Order: sequence, then C-alpha cells, then structure tokens
Amino acid sequence: MIARHVKLKMNKKLKKQLDSMLWHLTGVYNWTIKTVESRKLSGLPYSEFDILNLIPNHSKKCGVSSRALAGTINDAYSAWTRCWSKQNRKPHLKSNRNRLSSILHRGDCKLNILESKVKIPVLGWLKLHSLTKGLPEGKLASSVRLIKKASGWYAVLLFEQDHEQKLNDTDSVIGIDTGFKHLAILSNGQKFENPRELEASSKQLARVQRGRHKRATACLQERIANQRKDRNHKISHDLIRDHAQIYITNDNLRGQAHKFGKSVTGAGTAQLRNFILYKGSSCGRTVKLVESRNTTLTCSGCEAHTGPSGLSKLNIRFWVCEACGASHDRDVNAAINVLNTGLRYSLEASKDAAEPEKVKSLKKLGLSSQNCPGRAVI
Repeated sequence: MIARHVKLKMNKKLKKQLDSMLWHLTGVYNWTIKTVESRKLSGLPYSEFDILNLIPNHSKKCGVSSRALAGTINDAYSAWTRCWSKQNRKPHLKSNRNRLSSILHRGDCKLNILESKVKIPVLGWLKLHSLTKGLPEGKLASSVRLIKKASGWYAVLLFEQDHEQKLNDTDSVIGIDTGFKHLAILSNGQKFENPRELEASSKQLARVQRGRHKRATACLQERIANQRKDRNHKISHDLIRDHAQIYITNDNLRGQAHKFGKSVTGAGTAQLRNFILYKGSSCGRTVKLVESRNTTLTCSGCEAHTGPSGLSKLNIRFWVCEACGASHDRDVNAAINVLNTGLRYSLEASKDAAEPEKVKSLKKLGLSSQNCPGRAVI
C-alpha cells in the first residue's frame, strides 16, 4: 500500500461539519477505550464487532456516517491491541491537550482524478488540490482518512500498489554513527550535515509565541516537522539505494534528549533510524541495530580503549591512539567500530544457522559430540 496526503479545499460550512463530526467521534473514541478495558476485566466479549453492536443507530443520532463510527472504534481497539502486544503503552483518553485529529471512513469512498474530487459518505464529493502529479497507478482503496492539521484538512489516499525503489547493484557494507553536528556519519567517511531546522526558525517561533498566536505557532511547528521529515526521507532513500548492508548504532536517544535537550529531538535521529529500518526491510536490504557501547573510545585499528570518554571530552573530535599511533576522526572511528561489531554478529548468526539442530542442542547442555554420554567410543 502507498499513501498520499492531499489537501482539501474547504469552505466554512464544510469545516464546521467536520469539526462537529470530530467532536462526536471523540466521545465515541473515549467510550470505546473505557468499554474495552472494563469488558476485558469483567470477562465479557470485547471484540471490535461486540463494541460496535452496543451502539445501534448511534450514527443517525449524532449525524455521523456509520463508516466513520466504525473507523473510530477500530482506531481505539487497535490502540488496545498494540498495548496488549507490548508495542505501545496504555492508550490515553482524548482531551483538549490530546485531541482526536483524524476520521477514518471505512468503505464506500471513491476518487475522481480528472475533477480532483474524493467522495466521502455523508459529506459527498470533496474538492482536492491538483492530483496531476505524484499519484501511484494502483487501485484506490475504499478507505480514506481525513486528518486535521494546523494548515487545514488533508485526505490520506491509499493505493493498492507495492512500493518500488530503484536500487543499485552493489555489495557495499557500511556502519552508521549518529550525532548532533552531523546527522549521520558513515564508516567510509561520508557525513550528512544536520540542517537544524528548529534552530533556524527559533526566532520566528519565539516571536509568534510571545504574541500568543496559537494558529501561527502550530503552522510553524508543522512546517518544521515537514522539513525534518523530508530530509530524513531523502537521506534514508540514498542510503538504501547505495548500500546492501547497513549497521546503525543503537543509541539511547531518549536518555540523550534528557541531557542535551532539543539538540537531540530537533535532529530527528530516531525518525531517520526508523525510516532506514522499514525501507531496508521492504527493499530486501540488511539493516540491523548494533550496540554502541565503547564505540567512541575503542581504536578501530588495534581495538585498544585509548579514545576520549565522558562528557568532559566531547570537544575532542580528533585523537591519536596511544597503543598503535593511528589518528582517528572521533565519529568516523565510531562508525567503523559499529560496522565491525555488526559484521561480527552477522558472522556468528550465520554460523549458528548452519549448524545442525543436534549440535545446537548439545551446546545448550554444555556438551559436544565428542563427550556426549552414550556415544560409542571406537
């Protein structure tokens, strides 16, 4: 599936209608969250269909389509499903600080590319901005999600088509170390600069915040997020295209954010790492996270722990190994260590996969085929 975000052309009447639907569906979402939790604890049926059957004819009472009602219940139930599978935390209720911002219409949605319109149940045909560029050739899925952002309402169109990315025929293997000044440093010496979009717009953002212009603040924050997402997509696209195996340092980004603040969160390193992981899996590339402990202070040549360590030595960007005399760029050396560690783990995993099951079971017991009890000695 390929998703495309297209902005809607709105008037005051349609905006008011969508805001009213969003208000009613917020209550449905919160009710579903509480109902699923209470019915599971009490041992009653709590499937998505059981919850939907508890509110017959509710869509007519509040003026919301049944498709949108089912989509909201599906979103709430999916939130609990991810919590039970330990992918996310316990879902929170929606409020003024954590508002419901999207409406999922499941089924009966159509697209008219020539007239740039999309048909939504109850709402009818909605005008879109020009659809002449960038649309996939696949069939449009019958479900459409409407998202409210600071800059307006958007329609998320899903197309039934596999994502195809042009890949170079290469056997290149790289390690990646992430940082602040440079967003990503490769083991081959290539560095991707950090544009620092948040710092570039900090003065303008501070000005609108002092004036208490909430809408202008939200629009500016959305633009910064879009810039960050765009460059992360471009960097991850280039890395997946040019390299067959990628090993990324698995830094504790949340802990770094507590120490260094917005210099970490503004870089969007976690987003870039997630983009590389999912694009690599969809394109058949090998992408793995590698433990980053001691990668900075370890010499990539002799593996001696002679490099700078600690917060007091963060300003040391180049250093010379006292054991072998090799000079290192701090970030490139860490990327090479990430690559070596990743290749070592991959080699061990391939050896374990090649061993027969009997040998594996003996190793778990601390035995070998030579001293196995019951083996005939000739």
